[in-house]
Amino acid sequence: MTKFPIKRLRIGFVGSGFIAKFHVRSMLSVRHVDIVGVYSRSDKNRAEFCDYVNQRDLGDCKSYESLAAMLQSGNIDAIWIVAPNHARLDIMQIIHDEVVAGRSDLVAVACEKPLARTIAEGRQMLELVENAKLNHGYLENQVFCAPVLRGKEIIWRRAVPSTGRPYLARATEEHSGPHEPWFWQGDKQGGGVLSDMMCHSVEVGRHLLTEPGASRKTLKLKSVNATVANLKWTRPKYIEDLKQRFGSEVDYGNRPSEDFARGLVILEDEDGNDVLIEATTSWAYVGAGLRISLELLGPEYAMEYNSLNSGLKIFMSRAVDGDGGEGEDLVEKQNSESGLMPVIEDEESSYGYTDENRHMVQCFRNDSLPSENFHDGLAVVEILMGLYRSAELNKTVNFPAPELENYVPLVARRTD
Repeated sequence: MTKFPIKRLRIGFVGSGFIAKFHVRSMLSVRHVDIVGVYSRSDKNRAEFCDYVNQRDLGDCKSYESLAAMLQSGNIDAIWIVAPNHARLDIMQIIHDEVVAGRSDLVAVACEKPLARTIAEGRQMLELVENAKLNHGYLENQVFCAPVLRGKEIIWRRAVPSTGRPYLARATEEHSGPHEPWFWQGDKQGGGVLSDMMCHSVEVGRHLLTEPGASRKTLKLKSVNATVANLKWTRPKYIEDLKQRFGSEVDYGNRPSEDFARGLVILEDEDGNDVLIEATTSWAYVGAGLRISLELLGPEYAMEYNSLNSGLKIFMSRAVDGDGGEGEDLVEKQNSESGLMPVIEDEESSYGYTDENRHMVQCFRNDSLPSENFHDGLAVVEILMGLYRSAELNKTVNFPAPELENYVPLVARRTD
């Protein structure tokens, strides 16, 4: 029987790619945690991940050839699921089976966004984690961004009591496209940019519009309306570019998923008033790098944030030879190696990973449910499926919408 509080939380990672290393770097600023294991399909990636962790003195990380072996090791308290979307339900099923059978003394699971590709999958994820009596966290980093935390606190403490609650949250996230081939494959990822990035936008919007300390269930989902488009990556030049980078599996000529999405989410507050989330996401933005912009508007106030408005900027003339690489040491999804470039000094903290993981570790150590958990992940998936259905039908989708339970977005349906 695990005794709480756990002195040091021992984490095992399932997945060893780009986002896993973001989490590792953020853990440098988190107390009472060790990263002690990793499982992924690639021996090479697992070995590199272990080296990455051990070089940072974050634990004696061991590579496991199977998830079951890691769970049965007796050395893991919590799992961070950061594997590709199409693998997450199978991973959760193995975790459930090992814990229920008594072969693992795991206490908690954290899962990267989005929780699932469909509502049915999301509901299964929640049912499995609860049936196994595991604590659970939904890894939505933007909710934990320092500007979001600080801005929300100020607005609700200073402005709301005298003038009224906020009524509009705007959220935009855009960059020039994902790093890994599975992101571009609708059936594996669950969609395109709407699934990949609007999960951030709708949840940070819900968070900003919810009174501090209140459940997000106090905002009732009424309707959604969406538009999706292919602006860049279905052009012949870029179809070929994707094939060259990722191989024939990524065929945007025959199996594209959207690279632009716009969504409007209408919710009802406790007093019956409408509050709105306006979200835009894109893989067709070519600028200095990943750009996140947020606004929160109310009767007599406004809050705004743009991730590229950084305090530090670097200029490099055309005489600089460019041997420094693609520039992602300056900002994620950097598109240039010369000119005037913004630098995000601490991306892990700026994007919210540090406070997110600090919160998850603290909750798991003390057996308390995180403020972002699988219930929130499922609520986000419900909104995303409504948005996809709206775009497919070219009309507003009203809630409740039981017909969405087994709905699969058009771009995620394989016909071959």
